[in-house]
Amino acid sequence: MRIRAFTPQDLTALTDLTIETFRPFYEDSFRPLVGETVFANQHGGWRDDYRREVPGLHAPERHLYVAVAEADDGDGDGLAGFVAWSVDPDRRNGSISHLAVSAQHRRGHLGTALCEHAFAHMRSLGTEVVEIGTGGDPFHAPARALYERLGCTALPTAVYYRQL
Repeated sequence: MRIRAFTPQDLTALTDLTIETFRPFYEDSFRPLVGETVFANQHGGWRDDYRREVPGLHAPERHLYVAVAEADDGDGDGLAGFVAWSVDPDRRNGSISHLAVSAQHRRGHLGTALCEHAFAHMRSLGTEVVEIGTGGDPFHAPARALYERLGCTALPTAVYYRQL
C-alpha cells in the first residue's frame, strides 16, 4: 500500500469510491430511519452532491488536501482509500472531512494509516488540534472505533429531523 498526494487523474476513482463507501449509509440506514420525505429533502441527491463536492476537496492554495492509498494486491493497482482534510493556519486547527476505504481493504488498518498521514501533514503546517466528525448510527460504528483508537475524544451531539 502506498499513500500519496491526490492528482487530477484520481478524480473519477475518488468520486466512485466515495459513492460506493457511503451508499449503505444513505440507502440502508438514513433513508429507512427518516422516511422518504425527509430523505428526499436532506439527501435525495446524495450521489450528485458527492459528484459536485469531491472535485473541490483538494485545493492546497485554500489549505484543502487529499491523500490517496494505492493498492498493490495482485488484482491490479487501484484506489484503496483516501482521506481529505483542511487546515486553518491562523487558528492552528485541522479537520478531516472525508475518510473512505474500499470494502476489500477494510479491517487492515488503512483508515489508521490515512489518518496518521493527514495528522503528520497537519503537524508540519503547525496544526495543534484536529477535528473529525462521524455519525452515531450503526453504519458509522467502525469510524467511531477508529477515531477512539487514534486518541480522539467524542463530543456527543444529536440531530433531529421531522417531516412537517
